[in-house]
Amino acid sequence: DLYRKVFVFRKDPSDAYVLLRAKLERPLQNFTVCLRSYTDLTRPYSLFSYATKAQDNEILLLKPKPSEYRFYVGGKFVIFRVPEGHGDWEHVCASWESATGIAEFWLNGKPWPRKGLQRGYTVGVEAAILLGQEQDSFGGGFDVYNSFSGELADVYLWDVGLSPDKMRAAYQSLRLPPAILAWKSLSYEIQGDVVVKPRLRE
Repeated sequence: DLYRKVFVFRKDPSDAYVLLRAKLERPLQNFTVCLRSYTDLTRPYSLFSYATKAQDNEILLLKPKPSEYRFYVGGKFVIFRVPEGHGDWEHVCASWESATGIAEFWLNGKPWPRKGLQRGYTVGVEAAILLGQEQDSFGGGFDVYNSFSGELADVYLWDVGLSPDKMRAAYQSLRLPPAILAWKSLSYEIQGDVVVKPRLRE
């Protein structure tokens, strides 16, 4: 249980990552990924990387610069332009629905204009899921200059698109539906220089 705890990625740049273990029964037609990050990086960095053998950017949340997030599904991406952070925690949720190809992006409990991405696609099931690195091959192929440095918390992955109420609940750390990956029952393996510490502030 990582409640009120964080992963601290201590080095910049870094070869460290956290491998997440998820029980996926079937390919994903819909999903939502949420997490909270705290960093002073201005270079590109990866937050959440889900790769299959067929596609290294099956699901990817990347922040190429302070004013932009990129959300990948099946190797294609959409851009969400955001205000530059003020050196505080940022909570992001990204959801995607195969039937409509609608990609949703929420920052700090607020929705951005929806975009279209990979309609009819299916996300593969045999996945390597990593925090802190961007995979260019299955479980590897890292570029340290896309590595994350800072603090990560409240990582979740659902096999559904969350409702607006639940998106806001995730931001507020309220009760959430059962998830494939849940911060309060996370199965993970640390590789390299990452430390679990209590959160300094709410």
